[in-house]
Amino acid sequence: MNGDLIVPESARGVVVFVHGSGSSRHSPRNRYVAGALNEAGLATLLFDLLTPEEEIDRANVFDIGLLAGRLLERSAWVRRQPGVTGLPVGYFGASTGAAAALWAAAEPGNDVAAVVSRGGRPDLAGDRLAEVRAPTLLIVGGDDPIVLELNEEARRRMRAGCELRIVPGATHLFEEPGTLEAVAEHAREWFTTHFAAAGKTA
Repeated sequence: MNGDLIVPESARGVVVFVHGSGSSRHSPRNRYVAGALNEAGLATLLFDLLTPEEEIDRANVFDIGLLAGRLLERSAWVRRQPGVTGLPVGYFGASTGAAAALWAAAEPGNDVAAVVSRGGRPDLAGDRLAEVRAPTLLIVGGDDPIVLELNEEARRRMRAGCELRIVPGATHLFEEPGTLEAVAEHAREWFTTHFAAAGKTA
């Protein structure tokens, strides 16, 4: 699997990005958020969950267990890389990738410090939601009513600390002026706060 790991000097944590259906590690929205996190001193990893051949079968794109398995493999890999060994790890998931992030975060022994979902489908993680231990931030566009409802239901099913933040005027892809910047700011705050807490208890 191809991937892009960026490690700023004196990184305080690493965020693994999990893209949604129909996207890849080249997603301009995820790359924008990753850049904002890099500027805040956080390392980022963007990678492709599926090979081009696997993507042809649309069933793979919605196989949350398969995607979560790939994320777990990449999580183990990134924890061994120079400059990030021993640092807190977080997940940033979009669309179906958010479900994979939460599924993987619920895996026993996978120590994840924080999870952020952008326009995600956390409901697709099913019963795994109740097993997530990492503090989770759900970011949804105010003009994305169906996904907002699904996120509200997912928040009620989660036992770990979970917040829902609504970006006013944003639709599903956060293409409206200023909305993606708001996502990046929410994510930066969430990860830096919880990475700092994880570092104190490590």
